[in-house]
Amino acid sequence: MSPAFLRKLVIRRAKNRCEYCGLSQAGQEATFHIDHILPLASGGKTTADNLALACVSCSLRKSARERAADPQTGKEVALFHPRRDQWAAHFRWEGVQLLGLTATGRATIAILELNRTLILAIREEEIILGRHPA
Repeated sequence: MSPAFLRKLVIRRAKNRCEYCGLSQAGQEATFHIDHILPLASGGKTTADNLALACVSCSLRKSARERAADPQTGKEVALFHPRRDQWAAHFRWEGVQLLGLTATGRATIAILELNRTLILAIREEEIILGRHPA
């Protein structure tokens, strides 16, 4: 598959939203990244089943990470995997706050800083514009 075809497929599959935090690409100045879920450095491939749409913040914070500590237990766990995991099994919205329902959800929220002050303000604005929650 061509890179352009893969990019279009990933964007369409994600409904033009970050697959980690749910932010809509609409209204954002920075173009969302095509993220390798399993990083190239760890043997990940550039294939549809290893790619996810990620906002710039989630992409940069995730970097080449695959695992992080669950803040509740301290144990290293796998980060949320958009192709394997069901989002609603790991996360729940409480207003603009994202809550982790599992160790994977909590670790992903912590490492991607999904409840930092700026993203909470962006989500408040997204509510007004009818784009939040996803």
